[in-house]
Amino acid sequence: MSVLTPKNLSFRLALALGGLCSLGSSLIWIINNPFNFTFSVSIFISTFILSYLFLLWGIKQYVDKQFKLIYKTIHSLKIGLKKDSQKVDIEEDIFVKIRKEVIEWDINNRAEIDRLQEQEKFRRDFIGNISHELKTPIFSIQGYILTLLEGGLEDERINRSFLQKAEKGINRMIEMVDDLDEISKLESNRIELKKQSFDIVKLAREVFESLEDKAKEKQINLKVLQEDKVINVNADPSKISQVLTNLTVNSINYGTVGGSTSIKFFDLHDNILIEIKDTGKGIAEEHLPRLFERFYRVDKGRSRADGGSGLGLAIVKHIIEAHQQTINVRSTEGKGSMFSFTLKKA
Repeated sequence: MSVLTPKNLSFRLALALGGLCSLGSSLIWIINNPFNFTFSVSIFISTFILSYLFLLWGIKQYVDKQFKLIYKTIHSLKIGLKKDSQKVDIEEDIFVKIRKEVIEWDINNRAEIDRLQEQEKFRRDFIGNISHELKTPIFSIQGYILTLLEGGLEDERINRSFLQKAEKGINRMIEMVDDLDEISKLESNRIELKKQSFDIVKLAREVFESLEDKAKEKQINLKVLQEDKVINVNADPSKISQVLTNLTVNSINYGTVGGSTSIKFFDLHDNILIEIKDTGKGIAEEHLPRLFERFYRVDKGRSRADGGSGLGLAIVKHIIEAHQQTINVRSTEGKGSMFSFTLKKA
């Protein structure tokens, strides 16, 4: 298909008009006079030139006033684009150019709209989740304080107990605020990692020992496999301790009575793969993509009963990503879950 530019269009129309005028003039001429080839050619050339110039000017004006308006509108809607005046090139196929601009504008804006809609959904979910999580401790604290103010403060059977329960609610709110602050710092790179070489097996053993009493409450057995090995990694030990603690607590909270949680290590050339596996109830497949989102609950009722800020897995993900590593989860309902992440070998 030939390119249809204003110049080509004018040429074709002028050619047609020149031919028609030449043919018409020749027919009129030969009625009373013999055919004159020079006369016909002169009519054709003069009509063609005048028509071409006039049509070229007219089409250019039309494009300037009509199509150029669309073209400029598209460009003015593009974020960050300078609003320079656009000139029509008579050698260019303006129709194809406008079509390309419209398609490009449509694709870019669809992507931008999808991104904004996703951000808006995340914002709504986040606000809804944080308000939901804060309501529980706030209402419980309010109830205890009102009871004390209405006479319970003088009752020695309940005053200390209610104050301790109110303190527990306040501590939960403080934990939530601290976790949110930590996520904010991790996202904005305001936390400087203090990387050093340390034995990840020894750290895992220390974490499991610190959580032994919590595990015993649900009769869950904590096992560090390959515990006699020394595996050195280059990372921030305090942050990795937090990762191991959060993942282990999560496995205990969602574990089954008499189950187990184990940690295993694999050598992957430059990295060490750490796997934390439990024999809990597992997680349905539809929840896995959102598991590391802030406040995302697989089982909202039971999660609130177990406590926690609902930010543990989100913090884990940010810490691992701050080490420029990745974390993954695999789970099957009724069979348990396995979280795995990598660290740089020391």
